[in-house]
Amino acid sequence: MERANTAKRLPFFPYPAQSPLLRVDKLSLRYVSRTGPTAILSDVSFELGRGEILGVIGESGAGKSTVGNAILGLLAPEFEQTSGTIAFDGKVLDSMSVGECEALRGKRISAIFQDHTASLDPLMSIGAQVEETCLVLDPSLSRGAARARAIDLLARVGIPEPERRYRSYPHQFSGGQRQRIVIAIALAGSPDIIIADEPTSALDATVQKQVLELLRKLVDETGVSVILVTHDMGVVSEITDRVLVMRKGHVVEADDTAAILDHPRHDYTKSLLAAVPRLRIPAKGESGEGVAPSSGETATVERPLLVAEAISKEFMPQGFGLGSVLGIGQKRPGFGLRDVGIRLPRGTITGIVGESGSGKTTFGRILAGLDTAHEGRIVIGGHSFEAATSGRRSGLLGRVQMIFQDPSVSLNPRLTIAETLEESIRFGARVGSGDRSATEAAGAMMDRLGLARSLLARHPHQLSGGQKQRVCIARALLANPEIIVADEPTSALDVSVQAEIVRLLKETISEKGMTMVFISHDLAIVQAMCSAVYIFKNGRVEDFGPSDFIFSRSDNPYTRTLIAARPERFTC
Repeated sequence: MERANTAKRLPFFPYPAQSPLLRVDKLSLRYVSRTGPTAILSDVSFELGRGEILGVIGESGAGKSTVGNAILGLLAPEFEQTSGTIAFDGKVLDSMSVGECEALRGKRISAIFQDHTASLDPLMSIGAQVEETCLVLDPSLSRGAARARAIDLLARVGIPEPERRYRSYPHQFSGGQRQRIVIAIALAGSPDIIIADEPTSALDATVQKQVLELLRKLVDETGVSVILVTHDMGVVSEITDRVLVMRKGHVVEADDTAAILDHPRHDYTKSLLAAVPRLRIPAKGESGEGVAPSSGETATVERPLLVAEAISKEFMPQGFGLGSVLGIGQKRPGFGLRDVGIRLPRGTITGIVGESGSGKTTFGRILAGLDTAHEGRIVIGGHSFEAATSGRRSGLLGRVQMIFQDPSVSLNPRLTIAETLEESIRFGARVGSGDRSATEAAGAMMDRLGLARSLLARHPHQLSGGQKQRVCIARALLANPEIIVADEPTSALDVSVQAEIVRLLKETISEKGMTMVFISHDLAIVQAMCSAVYIFKNGRVEDFGPSDFIFSRSDNPYTRTLIAARPERFTC
């Protein structure tokens, strides 16, 4: 994405030349628990200009999200501000009354949170949620005007057929589509500042590019300012004007985006840039592994461990209109998957790539026995399972472990991390509760995934998004399955951890002879992980073949579009 518009701007470092909209000055926070206080932020200072996009980047646990929550006034009571000030539009927030702060939140300062599932009410249609936000922020709107604005916002963030999907519920959308709905809600009040906490982490490359272009357009047209919290250097390179690099609660470096990317000064910034996965696109003349069959054929794999044949799933459109009640003009069901087939050899990692809503996650859930199809069958190690039968009834459930896209929802909030991992060990090894070997195995896996053993005593809500995702990976590996379906397992991880997780997963698959289905929108990670790749589009297999073929010699237009959406800076 070109950012020619930024050439017209004045340099922003060390501070914007114009009067800042937001100023954070020497902010220090600590978290007070029964074991004592822990420093979270130390002397964090920065300014945000009007019409500026400031990227805040750093590893999981660096304090990025805490900065945003402090500005929004959403910190838990356990957090104490030990020093520093936050000033918005020239007024210190601490000096404002409760009513004044409440008037700011949502209207003048809005947020896009990392966990889109927790941000949406599962009992309300998505249209009603956007409409409700419009009415709360602008009570002068009529119900019809609020509905029209809600439909316009959904269309602007890329929800297809917003009028038809208006009455659909959050669970009827893919992860990427839910994130776009959250962005629409954040835009409802035409805010001065948007604090966006990992707003594109669940989006595929093409949709990510569209959302970033949308944010850039909103900034240029309306003058809204954005604080973009992310671990994705590609996102930083595409859209931000300045970058704040954080580590362990400190700001280690701040500068214009181009300066950070081209001439980083701090060793930590250099290590972050070095860890970013690069998408390698060999010239077509270079050697590649094999020639992929056409997308309509079935891939030939000798003695596959898993075979899925003719998997099809329909989704019935939702709604309770008059036509549905009278039985006239009924809508036809839509296909979530149509005649999908794959064959996976033992001890390999196969990637599934596609845009949000292409059927990737639905297919993975069917393979794991967590969802049913209307047609098709699954064969694992010679044992056949009807995909239309419940996984619990057919015996498929439990044969395949799944790493879910959303770690916050997939972890039991009542169990400690130790209890979660030991439960998985007992399931895989069939050992009884209280077995000391299970406790040691859980600790060893925490070490291997770069997690402190002290986290074993915590509950999921006390971990960062990246830490929770690593716990989910540990849980799946400790169950010792033959097959793992990994749905966006690295999307919540910062780049330095991604590289280590990729290495760990590849080593584990090779050592234990497991087979993995790796679902992701990150093409560089897929290329690094997978020996073969399937490209999904609208519930069908659009393209497939060996990884080298897909990324260098496939002429499929859709495949080339996905590859072209990758940030050029991190493509070689």
